[in-house]
Amino acid sequence: MLLCLSFDHRGCSFPLLERLTGRTREITEALTAAPDTEGVVVLSTCNRFEVYAQAPRDTSAELVEQISRTAGVPASSLSMAADVEVDHRAAEHLFAVASGLKSAVVGEEEIAGQVRRAHVEARERGTVTHHLERLFQTATRTSRTVKHRTEIHSQGRSLVRLALRLAEIRVPSWEDARILLIGTGAYAGATIAALRSRGAERISVHSPSGRAADYAERHELTAVDPGELRRALDAADVIIACSRTEEPLLSEADFAQADDAAADRGGAEPEASRSSRLLIDLGMPRNIDPAVARIDGIELLDLETIAKHAPITELGTEHEALEIVHDAAVEFGASQAERDTLPVLLALRGHVNAILEEELCRARRGDDADDATSADVEAALRRLTGRLLHAPTTRIRSLGREGRASEASDALSALFGLESADRG
Repeated sequence: MLLCLSFDHRGCSFPLLERLTGRTREITEALTAAPDTEGVVVLSTCNRFEVYAQAPRDTSAELVEQISRTAGVPASSLSMAADVEVDHRAAEHLFAVASGLKSAVVGEEEIAGQVRRAHVEARERGTVTHHLERLFQTATRTSRTVKHRTEIHSQGRSLVRLALRLAEIRVPSWEDARILLIGTGAYAGATIAALRSRGAERISVHSPSGRAADYAERHELTAVDPGELRRALDAADVIIACSRTEEPLLSEADFAQADDAAADRGGAEPEASRSSRLLIDLGMPRNIDPAVARIDGIELLDLETIAKHAPITELGTEHEALEIVHDAAVEFGASQAERDTLPVLLALRGHVNAILEEELCRARRGDDADDATSADVEAALRRLTGRLLHAPTTRIRSLGREGRASEASDALSALFGLESADRG
């Protein structure tokens, strides 16, 4: 059975979502070790935390309990916030997520890459079953189909671009703005592209993990070393944080110390003349402590605020994308159901081929014909067997796609007295 537990921005409070994403590694390890979990993939992004698991039965309640113990969140709170989907509906949900149809900004493109990374990480951990492998491969193909056949991605929708649109009234000139980017992950690249499309030129980057120099060289930015961060914070007009972290990277003390350091150098601007600094926090968990917004001259935009301003996408375009997702889920379910008939097919083919081999052995023992004639006879019998098996094989597969694999198994038992491996 395929299970999906989804916690997202629509039904889950941001503090709870932040708690879950901040414990992604621990939760993943705990779920992987669960006795009834055959495979698991965890998707953790800026506005959702989802678990895709394969199990022999519905273990969603056990998964919630495991997440509760690991994250230190009451199970009742998780149960109220979680959307649980199984089998076909779980597949359709993932395909919609990967296509950007469940995002805060419908049509965002970053989510497809995040789904692929979650798949790759699970594969590297060895927690991807054959069924989960097919599921995530199909999700990636579906997202590409939606991108190429609809216009839902045509306007470059993303949380990054939405954040910058909200910031425009606070930034007089992107060309002149001094921008500090904190983080060098996937969202950093999207942020740089969005900034440059608005004409931003004065972009510097700091990496908490120490990758700023290499990243800056590749993207033609100015690197900020750890020892220069205080000065960079004071000099920046716009600070954008988009790093993967479990605790806030910036607090009130960072900005107080930055201002004090600038004052010691005699470089601080008078309070009356300095324009306010805009902080944009794209991290989940938060990169910037919300208390920073209490400091005079600082305005903070975080994911919770940004998501509230997400526009409603065009209904026609979204409907077309949803139809593609639905069709992909139906085909995925039918394909999986067809695979469920494999034990029946193997039992039937094994039975018929065993009879064939018996007859060929008998013919070889009593046959006085030359080798060429014997070979022709054997080839003819094998062709006949293949043709006789073709129609029942096709019918059994069709029954599987219709969700009637049990009927095929019953027929095999009634006609030949055989039991397939799944009933055996």
